Amino acid sequence: MSIIAAFSKLCVSNAIKTIHRCSQQQFHMTPIVYAEPMKKRKRLDPAIIKSRIDRRKRKIEKAIRRLQKNSRQLKPIEEVEKPKALVKIEDQIARKRPPIQLNDEQRDYRALLQKDWTRYKRQQNLELNQICKQIFESQNKALQELRLESEVLYQAAIQPDENLLPVTLKGPVNTPPIKNYDSPDGEYKDVSKKWD
Repeated sequence: MSIIAAFSKLCVSNAIKTIHRCSQQQFHMTPIVYAEPMKKRKRLDPAIIKSRIDRRKRKIEKAIRRLQKNSRQLKPIEEVEKPKALVKIEDQIARKRPPIQLNDEQRDYRALLQKDWTRYKRQQNLELNQICKQIFESQNKALQELRLESEVLYQAAIQPDENLLPVTLKGPVNTPPIKNYDSPDGEYKDVSKKWD
């Protein structure tokens, strides 16, 4: 206790204010304040301040005059028209047909027709698979016979034909090509109209 009492009576100079006496039982540290003095505001010349305010006023007045001048102009028709996306949606809604009411006889006929079509397509698929399987088997048989005759001919036969790989097919297209067309390469010109 005597040590605490001795420290509690300790007097610290005014220059360093990190320890102060609170009671005989406790020591407290004052918080360290990392603060800077406020920067002095530069005094501006009143003429400069007035010129800045006048410049702002002139800009605002000019913008108001420009808006008033264009206020009598009519909006372009492009802005009045409906967007094509909305027109397309409205057309789709208008073109919807009411659901067809079928009687029992027609429903049965359509179900039987669907079943017949499914059977036909299944049979067609089975025949195609069988033809492919026969071709594959006959090809393997021919390669085995060739291997028995000559290993060199067999190795030459199973090599891929390099002339077939870079295939270039040219056929009819939906639209004819545009002569001297320079395709854009990631850049484009913005030709949209601006109405100020």
